[in-house]
Amino acid sequence: MSAAEVAQRVADGRTNRYRPRTSRSLASIARANVLTLFNAIIAACFVVLLLIGRWQDALFGIAAAGNIIIGSWQELRAKAALDRLALPSAAAARVIREGGELEIPTETVVADDLLVVRVGDRVAADARVVFADGLQTDESLLTGESDAIDKVAGDLVLGGSVVVGGAGRARVERVGADTFAHGLAAQARRFSLVSSELHAGIQTVLRWVAWAVGPLGLLVFNAQVVSLGGWRTVMSSELWRDAVVYTVAAVVAMIPLGLVLMTSIAFAVAAVRLGRRGILVQELAAAEVLARVDIVCFDKTGTLTEGEVRFDEAIPLAGAAGRGGWPGVLAWFGAAEDANATARSLAERYPSPVEAVPVSRVPFSSVRRWSAVSFDGPVAGTWVLGGADVVFADGRLEERVRALVDAGRRTLVLAHASAALTAEARLPSGLEPVALLTFRERVRPDVAETLSYFAREGVGLRVLSGDDPRTVAAIAKEAGLAVSDGFDARLLPEEPDRVEELLRQELVLGRVTPDQKRRIAAALQAAGHVVAMIGDGVNDIPALKQADIGIAVSTGAEASKAVARMVLLDGRFSSLPAAVGEGRQVMANIERVSMLFLTKTVYATLLALLVGVLVTAYPFLPRQLAATDGLTIGLPAFFLALLPNLRRHRAGFLARSLSFAVPVGGVIGSVLIAYSWSMAELGIGEEQLRTGATMLLAILGLWVLAMLARPWDGRKLFVVASMAAGVVLIFTVPVIRTFLVFVDVPPPVSAGVVVFASLGAALIEIARAARRGVSPPPRAECP
Repeated sequence: MSAAEVAQRVADGRTNRYRPRTSRSLASIARANVLTLFNAIIAACFVVLLLIGRWQDALFGIAAAGNIIIGSWQELRAKAALDRLALPSAAAARVIREGGELEIPTETVVADDLLVVRVGDRVAADARVVFADGLQTDESLLTGESDAIDKVAGDLVLGGSVVVGGAGRARVERVGADTFAHGLAAQARRFSLVSSELHAGIQTVLRWVAWAVGPLGLLVFNAQVVSLGGWRTVMSSELWRDAVVYTVAAVVAMIPLGLVLMTSIAFAVAAVRLGRRGILVQELAAAEVLARVDIVCFDKTGTLTEGEVRFDEAIPLAGAAGRGGWPGVLAWFGAAEDANATARSLAERYPSPVEAVPVSRVPFSSVRRWSAVSFDGPVAGTWVLGGADVVFADGRLEERVRALVDAGRRTLVLAHASAALTAEARLPSGLEPVALLTFRERVRPDVAETLSYFAREGVGLRVLSGDDPRTVAAIAKEAGLAVSDGFDARLLPEEPDRVEELLRQELVLGRVTPDQKRRIAAALQAAGHVVAMIGDGVNDIPALKQADIGIAVSTGAEASKAVARMVLLDGRFSSLPAAVGEGRQVMANIERVSMLFLTKTVYATLLALLVGVLVTAYPFLPRQLAATDGLTIGLPAFFLALLPNLRRHRAGFLARSLSFAVPVGGVIGSVLIAYSWSMAELGIGEEQLRTGATMLLAILGLWVLAMLARPWDGRKLFVVASMAAGVVLIFTVPVIRTFLVFVDVPPPVSAGVVVFASLGAALIEIARAARRGVSPPPRAECP
């Protein structure tokens, strides 16, 4: 093209420059995490307390700020990973402009440029071949096609593919965001956070509480005004400040501020632990999702096997006796410059190529599926290396080849003919088989243990490969999977329900395309399964995005690693059990911790309701609640969330948590209001009543903590004992007592605390026993 034509295309924006954006800006992330009803309530309470000069009761604002920071940080990490998403791209490109060949930056390539490509080049953009001299490209990271693909005039070469043979020229058709690779990447960059059952359950509770806060807050405020002397008296004096403080205490107590914080901390610790095991967690909740996975889909290569093709053996056939020198010919094929990975594996066994100059040759083609060379001299004639079903289409080797394929071996045949090669690159006539060559992929030594682990844990496994289903099935059997002969995915039905029905029977699928991987994941999800997908190429991006959790391997494309929720840094399938274990620890511990926080939410909500309906004084200051919450919920929750726990996951986290929190919280709320009413009837003073109520709440809180720590061990007993010691300190250390407005209590108050604490503990144990008598729902079986 001329300089003027190039300038016109640049002006039209038809260049290869590409600056992708994610669907979430920094402003939208900030709005989503800051401008919520939950934060609005907390912020309003915080500001109100500061304005009336009661900063001592506004310490809950620290936890709220922590929630905002962690929520924003999670989304910013996801955005950063998406922004870093890298596709295979060339640093420079060669083009024909102004009649000469120029080397220019890839992003300055324009539509209709004439690209010049040679061996080793990465194609700069999608282009149509106009001239080819043995041109072959590797599109494995884009399309999943593992073999090199021959390109002739009129064929499309994809941007990001690598030239592995020959040379050629191609006219650019699609640039920038319009290329095939960037189209896949656009799917990867669509912003989404991993689906977390824990986060979803917590957010559900927060929504319920947020909408209940308004009406209950008004009820409590009215009750405090009335109990302090009535609206006219309170509003005409400074007493309204006390009414506001008590109302804020009731409102803030209802909100499980620390639960989100504890969940995020547990996820972060799990991510650090997995990083030490060679697993990069790119989103905090990914470990939890993997713990819920009941089907793992993966390829054969790199998971069951080490991914490297190795020569197995040569089986001489009848024609070998009269064809001396054939080992040297195999060595020549293995040493050829354009040999593919399978042919190169011959060189280790056959290191000495025949000393003869080729008269003519035909390089390997994935379309032809054979290569050939003609020699003179002692090995005169034409030697062909290729697939037996192609070289001998008459089927004479079919039975022998089928037996080898069923044993998990790839096969090629070496054949000889006296006739020379023709210019049309056709197989010569008179070919006779000389030897069958077998190749195999080595099964990873640790894969059997990994498969056994998933079988014990009820996790289904599906092998999705582009290879022959019989070969894949044979290797799967060798690895320890009890499978049939495999299913050819070219026969895969279109309807999702039929796909899921098929996958109930078939564990191994061969000839699977990238789009079929995505459809398989979607069909399994539609049937209610949680799906993990392991992939390594750009072509796997749709399936990685579709699955509940995408897992990439370190040797894969940068694009697939960027979009995956987890990356196996050592590429080892055997790393996954550790990730499942960490996820289960998070799930089990946060479920236990959530019972602490939700119990508080339940009793605080019930207490606010009863205070409002009975028109009585609220029995706590915000700072007193903060102290008891910290010692009976916040601090112990931090330690409990990090303890070892490999309990098998069961769906229904929120339902189980509420089945504990509702009755136990109901007991605590009822006992507190009964205590407050009885003390008020005895004429106990306000500060003494609040001190006794805080004692009672601390005792019941410690009882619930000790209950949830069962079965006890040394670490759990230490946590409970430390928190009990902390409770004693806040009631005995003068400085702390003064700050929390605690006073000495008379005997009636002490007796009331003992009586109501005993009653509450007994009722809590009854509620726990009743809950344990309800059988958990059965775990759904994987297909």
